[in-house]
Amino acid sequence: MERLIEMIPVFGQSLQETVIMVGFSLFIATLIGIPLGILLVITQANHLFPNKIIYHTLNTIINIVRSLPFIILMVAIIPFTELIVGTSIGIEGAIVPLIVYTAPYISRLMETALHDVDRGVIEAYQAMGASRTQIIFRIMLREARPGIVLCLTIATIGLIGATAMAGAVGAGGLGDLALRYGYQQWDIEVMIITVIILVVLVQLIQSLGNWAARKLKKSA
Repeated sequence: MERLIEMIPVFGQSLQETVIMVGFSLFIATLIGIPLGILLVITQANHLFPNKIIYHTLNTIINIVRSLPFIILMVAIIPFTELIVGTSIGIEGAIVPLIVYTAPYISRLMETALHDVDRGVIEAYQAMGASRTQIIFRIMLREARPGIVLCLTIATIGLIGATAMAGAVGAGGLGDLALRYGYQQWDIEVMIITVIILVVLVQLIQSLGNWAARKLKKSA
């Protein structure tokens, strides 16, 4: 017990590193993924801006990136990561592959959320003379808000798992803590506490996401 108390600063630092990686990666990946998801929907046949070239190009790129396990993607784009941030290790080196890994995931989830919007509502506003831009930002995104919140919740939880894998290459965080103490030193107590922290973190994020989605659904 005394040793675990002494480890509290280590747990705190690892949790902080995980939060930093997840926060920065999620923010930038969301800025990329949501527009990509919108493009995937509106460029499909019989939608607002049908364009086979754009749709099939985006669809193919997203499928290719999503088919790669994170650990392989992280190694594969090391030159790109070094070009962007100047290093491929540490928190800075992990954020770039985390963004590349998460943005296509968010775009695919975003596509699903937008497809859940009643097509009849879109057609009704088109009949009333609403522009295509108005339909995207005032109708589709507004109606899909609960689904978007749940999508971002799922993406956040997926990011936490990816940061754990990033710890295997020196990115820090809870994954690195579990690897160094739980695996390499076979410290069962540290491993159990790390797992508990991750479980509690995921439960909090999922509960908050579900609560926000319900609130938005009621206010719609």
